[in-house]
This record gives sequence, structure tokens and C-alpha cells, in this order.
Amino acid sequence: MEQISRTSIQAKAFEFALLELIYSKRDSFQPLWSIDSWAKFLIWLSLNCGLSGEKESLEMFAKAMGSPLTSRMRKIFFERALEDLSLHVMADPAEAQVLIMPIALDKRINDNDVVQALERIGLSDKVSLSSAAWERHDSIVSIPWNVKSDI
Repeated sequence: MEQISRTSIQAKAFEFALLELIYSKRDSFQPLWSIDSWAKFLIWLSLNCGLSGEKESLEMFAKAMGSPLTSRMRKIFFERALEDLSLHVMADPAEAQVLIMPIALDKRINDNDVVQALERIGLSDKVSLSSAAWERHDSIVSIPWNVKSDI
């Protein structure tokens, strides 16, 4: 039982540290909301783990991180929670659309809040601000990217 607790505590501490690292550094890698920003973050992380920038070293880093952890990190890297608007934004440029969801299950999303959220996080020039281009699915709004050039 003690080993399970120790392992669980270590895993939670690692996840907390990783989340905080992503939250504090993700806006440093330009251009935001691009595959390039994600690649730059991974290269930076690899270099800070003591690896070189050589292709073989970066491949070793990716393999060591593993797909589940890398996928979780990518999700965190490309999502934002705007508590004051009660909106959650998922904007991975590898996906076809940006998804806007309410944080509170009973909240109805209004168009003005969506536009405000997109402007605040720097997506207003990458997606249509016109609700005519949006699709609504129950409580989720999906917005297509303007351009797919950096995917």
C-alpha cells in the first residue's frame, strides 16, 4: 500500500509540474496557435532535458515521452479556460475546427462571449468572427480555421 501511495504522489507531482511548465511557457513559442509553436516547445523541452537538437536526439526524446504523455501535453498546450466568460477553448491547429464549450454545464454560449474569448487569446485573425460560419452542437460551438497552411 505504501508503494502505491508513493507512486501516486510522484505521478501527481510530476503532472502538476508539467502542467505548470506548459501553462507558463506556451505563449513564448511563436507563432501562437500553430504546429510550429508546438514543435518549438518540444524542442525547448528536449534541450532542457539535456539532449541535443540533432534529429536522432529529438526522436529519442519523443519516443521516451511516449504517445499518451505527448498527447496530453499537446491538449494542454492548445487549450485555454476563460473563467470570467465561463468558456473552455480547444484550438489545436491539427484539428479541423476550434471548439468552444461552456465550463459550467448549464451555461448557454452567447456569440459575444465567443468573439471576446477568441480576441483575448489571439485567435481572432485565425478563425471567422462571424457566427454565420460557426456550427452549434448542443452546448458546443465549432469554428473552422481560416487557413490550414501551418498544419
